[in-house]
Amino acid sequence: MAPITYYHNPRCSKSREGLALLEAQGAELSVRRYLDTPLSLAELQALASRLSTPFASLVRTNEAAWKSLGLDINDRHNVLEAIAAEPRLLQRPIADDGHRALIGRPPEAMLPLLDNA
Repeated sequence: MAPITYYHNPRCSKSREGLALLEAQGAELSVRRYLDTPLSLAELQALASRLSTPFASLVRTNEAAWKSLGLDINDRHNVLEAIAAEPRLLQRPIADDGHRALIGRPPEAMLPLLDNA
């Protein structure tokens, strides 16, 4: 089975906690620092399609960059374009097994992916 892709921001405490939790569980991980290597629009579209929570949970709507855009959270295409252009808008952390993506808020919310591993 392919490793779980872990979208990580090392400056975020929840992201660090989630990474430590998955590593402690023995998960095979491929860590992607999405601020250093942003996701393309196509990658974001695919990730959003695997998300097991409402689309709006993918976005950090509390960020000043989000508020300044004035986008409708229900306009998926424009929202994903905004995240592609400004990766800080992507919620973190996210664990993705290629079939299902889970947001780690709290970090334990990602543990169900290990049931499929």
